Amino acid sequence: MEAAMGLMRRMPPRHSETTLSALLSLLPGHASDLLSQVDLPLQVLSDVDSGKKFILCEYNRDADSYRSPWSNKYHPPLDDAPYPSSKLRQMEIEANDIFTVYCEQYYEGGISSVYMWEDDNEGLVACFLVKKDGSKTGQGRRGYLEEGTWDAIHVIEVGPEEEITRYCLTSTVMLSLTTDDVSSGTFSLSGSIRRQMNMNLPVADGHLSNMGKMIEEMEAKLRNSLDQVYFGKTREMVCNLRPPNEVVQMRLPTS
Repeated sequence: MEAAMGLMRRMPPRHSETTLSALLSLLPGHASDLLSQVDLPLQVLSDVDSGKKFILCEYNRDADSYRSPWSNKYHPPLDDAPYPSSKLRQMEIEANDIFTVYCEQYYEGGISSVYMWEDDNEGLVACFLVKKDGSKTGQGRRGYLEEGTWDAIHVIEVGPEEEITRYCLTSTVMLSLTTDDVSSGTFSLSGSIRRQMNMNLPVADGHLSNMGKMIEEMEAKLRNSLDQVYFGKTREMVCNLRPPNEVVQMRLPTS
């Protein structure tokens, strides 16, 4: 199992579904552990009732149906399906409205979904999802990328409500991009990163306010890490292997 998880961490996100399928056939006894621990690129479905798109994941899935955060209905319809309580559902509606604005401000569009449910310790769990298609044919407004996706998964476990409540945030970001341009040539880059954060915050400001601050801080850290690890190291390697013309000319001996 440890070797399988190590392999999944090293595979590009675009190949994760194929890799997971192969591992499930090789390790059928670990199927439940693999499915619960491996994050796959997010998929999207349209909610016919609300006319909006929502993101599919394990947290809004029951059998082969997925619950929409907009209409609170399962697609396809499912009998005896679980639903959040009325109080939690109201918080879920508010969180989806807020997160839609968040995506517009930080991602210049994209699709977002928020799901909430009660846990067994008198607390709650919330899952905040963002999918941004930055390709020329998608939601990319600048037109630089032939293909480009950003999938963010934020799962927050909230302890029993007290004056000071404990929050545990686990965030995963999967990035994949491809360029095919005359000036930049053909270039492909993909990877994923996962981080965790624990905080004890006063509940007086409300759960949504506390969770929003944690997600905002975590996404800033993840973007900086991706910029340093993936783009920074890639730029360093390319410049060392194929230095710009002006650098080559500086190295040439003068006669």
